[in-house]
Amino acid sequence: MSLIGREEEVRQLEEAASSSYPEFVVIYGRRRVGKTYLVNQVFYDRFAFAHAGLSPAETEKLKESKKSKTLLELQLEHFYHSLLSFGYKGNKAPRDWLEAFHFLTLLLEQKKNGEGKQIVFLDEMPWMDTPKSFFLTALESFCNGYASRENILLLAAGSTISWILRKLKNAHGGLYGRVTKEIPLSPFSLRETEKLLEENHVNYSRYDVARAYMVFGGIPYYLRYIDGRYSLGENIDRLFYHKNGALKEEFEKLFASSFDNVQVTSAIVKALFSRRIGLTREEIKQAISKKDGEVLSDGIKALEVSGFIVKYVPLQEKKEQYYKLIDPFCLFYLRFVEGKTTLDEHFYTDNDADNSLNSWKGFAFENLCYNHLDQIKNALQIRGVSTSRFSFVYRGENKGEGAQIDLVLERKDNIVNLCEMKFFSDIYHASEQDDNDLRRKKTALSAFLKKKQSIQPVLITTFGIADGKYRWLYPNVVLLSDLFEKV
Repeated sequence: MSLIGREEEVRQLEEAASSSYPEFVVIYGRRRVGKTYLVNQVFYDRFAFAHAGLSPAETEKLKESKKSKTLLELQLEHFYHSLLSFGYKGNKAPRDWLEAFHFLTLLLEQKKNGEGKQIVFLDEMPWMDTPKSFFLTALESFCNGYASRENILLLAAGSTISWILRKLKNAHGGLYGRVTKEIPLSPFSLRETEKLLEENHVNYSRYDVARAYMVFGGIPYYLRYIDGRYSLGENIDRLFYHKNGALKEEFEKLFASSFDNVQVTSAIVKALFSRRIGLTREEIKQAISKKDGEVLSDGIKALEVSGFIVKYVPLQEKKEQYYKLIDPFCLFYLRFVEGKTTLDEHFYTDNDADNSLNSWKGFAFENLCYNHLDQIKNALQIRGVSTSRFSFVYRGENKGEGAQIDLVLERKDNIVNLCEMKFFSDIYHASEQDDNDLRRKKTALSAFLKKKQSIQPVLITTFGIADGKYRWLYPNVVLLSDLFEKV
């Protein structure tokens, strides 16, 4: 299977592999986003050594079957087996991580031939750092000793974002300044999602590709479950609602493997799910009843870095930062799967035209647009214009004065784009109601703008807008096809 997208990430990896000095590259991103796949595709036959830590769930199972083994011993035994598979000649497993990295040094010395970098890949590194294992001490010794003197590219990857941020990216002590390059891996765009589905022989229209993105996000692992023999609705039912659905319990697994403090990060996401425009840090703190400020800050930062949430400042407040949940998978799961005691195996196909699903589709499309700001700017021909993204909520003092705008683009050229997002299965017909709504929103928004700024409405919709009396409410129209463009 070919590598889709990731051009910049590949460039950075190849640059590190061809440099004339030692490199320590950290690759991080949420579970199932494709970190291991990327590294294996770029360096598949060039590793001097590669190893993946055992997952906590698997080590617990092994510990039960091998009652005399500790978690540390299981990880070290697994590391030893990887050493053997790459040609190490030793006849005993390491007793601790210092000895494990010493054995790795012996292997690299044995394989050294002076013909370019030796590439060492330690996948799921956070899982190797079991309690009281002194893994980081040994890693520091290896990085500051042998790896700093030799022509080595050390690649570290992991899904436990908070560990990566705290122990590697923002490391103190012996690993301070050792990371030479960091590569955060983001979910696929709509364009990349379409390419992956095509490669898997899933021939959906762009309308259905967008609907798939609204459920699965741009997560390659989830998208590969989509079977081209079935409709999108049938695939959603098969994966979420059937008895053994592959993604039925993915939400819990996602957080268990991605964050140190599962309870806090999961609670933050659920709190943000409860309010469409997001919450302030103080509101999150109150919602999850968390008094420890550092734990809360770590959780928020890890969620932000991994793309689950986004930070923004509402246009009308300017000083107060808000956090908004933007992960499509979480938004769908919490709305239609989480907490359901009984699940109809044909829930999605049976309710595809139901009001609750149609309401969610509108919101999900707004979120899709929120995740494709570069494509929207490209369609508006303002890629070179510095732009800030906001949400705007005005409750008003009297009934009927309130206004909510989910996407406002404030530009440095004094234009403010008021974006209306409409997900329809056909061409959109603007109406008198649109006229009234737009007038109310423009009036509310203008009160918070500078006198030199002017408002230009933008309609972002699937297939365009029909000619008619209210067509020119929207001088700028962005189509679903525009969101598939490469930028």
